[in-house]
Amino acid sequence: MTPSVADRDLWLRRFAPAPQAAARLVCFPHAGGTASTYVRMAHALAPSVDVLAVQYPGRQDRRLEPCVTSIAELADRIAPVLAASEDGLPLVLFGHSMGACVAYEVARRLQRGTRDGSPHKLIVSGRRAPGPERGERVHLLDDRGVVAELRALGGSVSAALDDPEILALAMPAIRADYRAVELYAHEPGEPLTCPVTAITGDADPKAPVDDVAAWGEYTTGPFRLRVFRGGHFYLVDNPEPVHRELAEEVAVK
Repeated sequence: MTPSVADRDLWLRRFAPAPQAAARLVCFPHAGGTASTYVRMAHALAPSVDVLAVQYPGRQDRRLEPCVTSIAELADRIAPVLAASEDGLPLVLFGHSMGACVAYEVARRLQRGTRDGSPHKLIVSGRRAPGPERGERVHLLDDRGVVAELRALGGSVSAALDDPEILALAMPAIRADYRAVELYAHEPGEPLTCPVTAITGDADPKAPVDDVAAWGEYTTGPFRLRVFRGGHFYLVDNPEPVHRELAEEVAVK
């Protein structure tokens, strides 16, 4: 069944309308993240880029919906919504951390379902390439253990952990997302054919540069690696150079 406008509105948020945009950037949040993570990016890239942010179930305006605990299920549900677009804008997918896994799996599904090898490009951020399981089990820790893990990643986003009410609302989604990404198992298949750019912070404990560079093995198209100064949330703590980089990436034909 073809996704409806209601399906699109359920999954995608547009914070800065860009009716004259030449390309579309779809952004996938990190574990526990929300579409609003990309408000600043949307305004920075408008009006030349139409930025859409994915809203996963179980948070903010979708907080009454059950969380999804599988990367594959998220990709299965999001890919048809993106494939239904009929305006012909080049589609670039961007995902940070867990969002990189979701964006990659969506890209695989879009490629299988189209003749032109959609999407136009995949940009993965703050996430090592798929590979052997690392035995990470943060989702099985108690709340204190999960919070300790989040604090270890640093960045300004950790400030929200100091508010008990916000933390209580966010914890189910955080735990579900960690389960999804920690149990994610890459299924072998055809590599992507679109260009892939991988980005990471030079001090990211979760995404060492060598592990991020391995994303080049997952496409037959051009591959580019970019390293910024910073930790896991380099794109939040110092967003301006990242926004410039993304604008250039989206503009490249």
